[in-house]
Amino acid sequence: MRDIVSALDSERGAWRALWAVLVGFFMIMVDSTVVSVATSSISTSLNAGVNGVLWVTSAYLLAFTVPLLIFGRLGDRFGPRQTYLVGLTAFTLASLWAGLSSSIEMLIAARIAQGLGAALMTPQSMSIITRVFPAARRGPAMGVWGATSGAAILVGPIIGGLLIGSLGWQWVFFVNVPLGLLAFALVWRFVPRLDTTSQKFDILGVIAWGVGRFLVIFGVQQGETYHWGQIVGPITVPAVIVAGLIVLAGFVLWQHAQKSDAPLLPLRLFRDRNFSLANAAIIGAGFAINAIPFPLLLWAQISEGFTPFQSALLASPMAVFTIILAPLVGRALNHVNPRWIAVFGFASFAGAILWVSALITSQAAWGWVLLPVSLLGIASASVWSPLSVAATRDLPLELAGAGSGVYNSMRQIGGVLGAAGIAALMQARLSVNVPGGSATGPSLTLGAMSPAMRAAFGTAMGQALLLPGIVVAIAGLSVLFLTPRHTVAVRDQFVAAQLTAGVAET
Repeated sequence: MRDIVSALDSERGAWRALWAVLVGFFMIMVDSTVVSVATSSISTSLNAGVNGVLWVTSAYLLAFTVPLLIFGRLGDRFGPRQTYLVGLTAFTLASLWAGLSSSIEMLIAARIAQGLGAALMTPQSMSIITRVFPAARRGPAMGVWGATSGAAILVGPIIGGLLIGSLGWQWVFFVNVPLGLLAFALVWRFVPRLDTTSQKFDILGVIAWGVGRFLVIFGVQQGETYHWGQIVGPITVPAVIVAGLIVLAGFVLWQHAQKSDAPLLPLRLFRDRNFSLANAAIIGAGFAINAIPFPLLLWAQISEGFTPFQSALLASPMAVFTIILAPLVGRALNHVNPRWIAVFGFASFAGAILWVSALITSQAAWGWVLLPVSLLGIASASVWSPLSVAATRDLPLELAGAGSGVYNSMRQIGGVLGAAGIAALMQARLSVNVPGGSATGPSLTLGAMSPAMRAAFGTAMGQALLLPGIVVAIAGLSVLFLTPRHTVAVRDQFVAAQLTAGVAET
């Protein structure tokens, strides 16, 4: 009977550790989209163009993404709990800095610091789950983790709209300070110290990864600014992107050559078919979920005249359906093959985005948009959990930190590309549809636009939404090939096994 009590206490402790970690994780994921609803307010307050404000999010995602691989290894070497707390402290202080910013350049710098703190935290959250939960219980826990990520990204604009409407855009960042203190206390109290392993750090790999990523992202986002031509001297936008891709290819070859030392990117992770497919799919999901808010919320505020809070409420069905359905999906993963849930999720995801695009482009009444927005919430709840379970279920413990770093990095790669890609396409469509409407110029405000220009602006935003719809449809094809698994009610099996063992011992 003591074994039963000990097992149940261990499980309760693992769940307490999970909820403690999720407070901070929810906060950093909210910050990946919270600025989308503040774009117009920040643009006006700091006298910045829309493209400059989009860099507030892109800089955060870029700083978040580039170091994820190395920061995942830091958790293996120094302990996930300690590394998580360092990242949380950096993120909280950077949030205070962001709220105090008096220029767009200062705000972007603060967001870079926030991104670095988030990069320290994210792989540790996934690694902690992998290490405190036994294999039999890891699936539901990872389902909760994945659902939290999706819900946080969708809740971000709602939180932002509420704070901006009542207190100002600065409070989008100030609110992280008390939340950060709460998260620190919870992790300190409930997350145990975990064993560490000796890790060597691939400095050349880190440099190649960072340089390659920056060149590609910079080229994609700034391409329209330079009309996809010359930047300075003989350097052109296509040359920058190609150079980035070459550096990234060299990075992969270098990682393949690291036989004796621990590589930054252990390529053997991709021998697991489900891990590879889930990473391919998460890139597309990350792309779409980070690209959607910008054109949708700008359309609501500029074309429809909504306040930031009203535009956030327009997007609220996404968050509501995700929050309600995510726990149900997580429990269903014990009985249903994750592949079919993910297939439904991606099909709904692509269909909903293209539906929104068609409605906005055709200048339909805003109320109709609530239907596909609701479908987006259903799709989101059906995507994150199955993918996180498929990616991590079979990872060995010694690769937990590296695997979580790779998976999170791939999701954030998608997010950065989504933010950069949508920024470029928005600029392109604005230059075509709105005279003098390039997003690189002065701030776009409601008062500066005639009704005809507002309609043209809405058309441009609707056309821009085609991009995430197409990307998520293509990425969703990979989930069709997830390896089928025989799933059972793991919790019931676990408890039954412990009870049987206790009766036998008695």
